[in-house]
This record gives sequence, C-alpha cells and structure tokens, in this order.
Amino acid sequence: MAVTIKDIAKATGKSITTVSRALNDYDDVSHETKLLVQRVAAEKGYTPNLWAQRLQKQRTETIGLILPTRGPRLGDPFFGQLIAGVGDKAGEYGYDLLVSTQAPDRDEMAIYKKKLQGRQVDGFIIVRTRRQDRRIDYLRQTDFPFVVFGRTEGELDYPYVDEDGVAGMAAIIEHLVRLGHRRIACITPPEELMFATYRLQGVQEALAQHGLDMDPALLRRGDLTQRGGFAEAQALLALPQPPTAIVACNDLMAFGAISAAQQQGFVVGRDIVITGFDDTPWAEHSNPSLTTVHQPIYEIGNMVCDMLIRLTQGQSLEQRQVLLKPRLIVRQSCGADAS
Repeated sequence: MAVTIKDIAKATGKSITTVSRALNDYDDVSHETKLLVQRVAAEKGYTPNLWAQRLQKQRTETIGLILPTRGPRLGDPFFGQLIAGVGDKAGEYGYDLLVSTQAPDRDEMAIYKKKLQGRQVDGFIIVRTRRQDRRIDYLRQTDFPFVVFGRTEGELDYPYVDEDGVAGMAAIIEHLVRLGHRRIACITPPEELMFATYRLQGVQEALAQHGLDMDPALLRRGDLTQRGGFAEAQALLALPQPPTAIVACNDLMAFGAISAAQQQGFVVGRDIVITGFDDTPWAEHSNPSLTTVHQPIYEIGNMVCDMLIRLTQGQSLEQRQVLLKPRLIVRQSCGADAS
C-alpha cells in the first residue's frame, strides 16, 4: 500500500497540513520540522502524487511542442536535436514535454485550441514560423505563454530565439565567390516560411555586393526534404548552363542535391559545389562531408524551453529576444578546406 501524507503525519506527530507544507519547502515551516518530515518520508518510501500537486498549483508542469504538418518531422535530424534540447531542459525543471503531430488535412489551429482550452499544457513552443502566423496571433489574443524559435513579419512583440539567416547565407556566398564561383544556384524552403525569406535575402544581398545577380533559372523552391533537394538539383543540373555551385537552405535538401549530382556522374567538391544550412549530425559524416552553416539546434531547444518555463512561473526574462550569430563550417563538399 502506498505511503500517504497522513501516514507521515502520524509518525511525526505533526498535522497533515504541516507535513504537506514541509514536503513542499514552504518558508513558514521550521528547518528542524522539514528535516524530520523528510527523514520519515524517506524511511517510509513516500512518493509524492505529482498530478495532485500540479492540480493544487493549477499548473500541468507540461509544455507543448506541435510539429509542423508539412514536410519531415521525426525523421528530420533538425527536429530530433530540437526535441532533445527542449526535453532535456524541461526535465531539469521537473516538467514534461508533450510532442504532438497532426495530419496535414486537418485544421492546424484545432490542436492548439484543444490543448489550451483543456489546460493540457502550461505553454507552447512555436517552430517553423510563417510570415503571417495564425498560431502566434491566437496565443497573443488568449494571453497564453509561448516562446518562438524563429520570427514573423510585422511587430516582433513576443519572446523568440532565432539564427541570423541573412548573415549565415551571406557567409556561404562570400566563401564561394572567393573560390571563384559566379554561377550560383539556390534551393530555398517553401515561400510561406519566414526563415526562407531571410536566407534568400542573404544570398541575394551577398551576390549584389559582388556585382552578381540571382539568375531566376537558378532559383528553385524546395520542400526541406532530401527528395525535394534531389528533384530540384536534377532540374538545375539539366540546364543548358548549369550552376557551378548549389546553395541549399537546409542540410536535408543539400544531401538530396549531393545524391542527384553523384547519380549524374559529378564529383561533388570538384565538378560541382553543394552547401547546406543547420549543421545537423549527418553533415560531418556525409560523403563528401557537407559545408554548411552551424545552427546550435540543441542549445536553441534548451533556450526556448528555459524561457517558456520561466514565463509559466510568472518570472520576467532578462532577454526576451535572442538573435544568434551564425558560423560557417567548411568541409569537403565545397572543394576547399577550412584554410
């Protein structure tokens, strides 16, 4: 039979209220009483009823992360790292992480409304932001805690962490131009995603600084998957004047582009240069290893989770908006080492 607070109260001669407050470390209970109650609780093998405690606090101590309904989810190493970062930080606080997915043919907002109205979570982490994001608009209106990995158009009046995609892609273009490339193609994410805008902006601005234009024939819209990267690279390599370099806006599309080039007999790093963005774990061990922009995805997961839990506890944030500086990682796929 499970040990209860009533059993501990009987063993210590204290009231049930005093035992409960001692176990929850309230300031109005003396240090000696806390030690006594904790010792007896340990001896008897007492395990607290977490659900009862959460109900009493009117908090679930659970945060929600709903994966996007389009494109790769759990199979994408990007999301694997992000979930690990969020989950590990949540565990440090004693919180749970509720990860949900939803079929693409269903109303995306329904799952947010269901979990909020049913008080299933204390707050949300929002990922893969759109230019105009209904999720953020809804959570603003309801005054429900949330933190965003990414940004949107318009007023940025919410807490977020993001990587500077403009600077990251500009660093890649600068590197490729120094290597002598002038005909540079770009495979971008779906247009409605905000980070697609930033990354394409970085490409175009860096090219313009060197007197180069983005040839419309060299701009392709991908879907963030390897399959999509493969298809778009095939189209680029079939042009009468194919590019000498393909800049993919995430690692998965870059891996697909590498496969397409190799299937057509190109030696990646010599005949064609291919780069990515994210520096997922696969990038270092692909063949050839992938030149990419490092994005500390696990650490970002830690950061957004820490910020969200602080908000759910009524704390203020020292820094509500964080824009991280990217770092170029040079590997074999661009045909030049880090030097």
